[in-house]
Amino acid sequence: MEKKVTVEKGKEGEDIALKFLLEKGLRLLERNWRFRHLELDIIMEDEKMLHIVEVRSRVYPVLIEPVETVDIVKQKKVIAAANGFVKRNRIKKEVVFDIVSVVFMPQGHTVEYFPNAFAPSW
Repeated sequence: MEKKVTVEKGKEGEDIALKFLLEKGLRLLERNWRFRHLELDIIMEDEKMLHIVEVRSRVYPVLIEPVETVDIVKQKKVIAAANGFVKRNRIKKEVVFDIVSVVFMPQGHTVEYFPNAFAPSW
């Protein structure tokens, strides 16, 4: 039962994040894009950049902020999948890695946006 709740909250968090980013003027390219065994939550763009967005959702009370759960291992996986997307689609724009944090509260939710949250370490 717990896994089902987590998956549903994750999808709901992605829906909230997508709506938030669309309202900021970004354009959706892909959602839940798979590359081998990896997945990118949301891929968006604006005039200048390609935004690879990792969405993290938690239910209040949170012991650790959702953004803090995107550790170096997760970052490397996201970067590897993004490389696959960029090569496959011949993307010429600058690529940035953003995080959207969604916390479900007893009444509603909070959304925090962390643009350019991490970068490849090459």
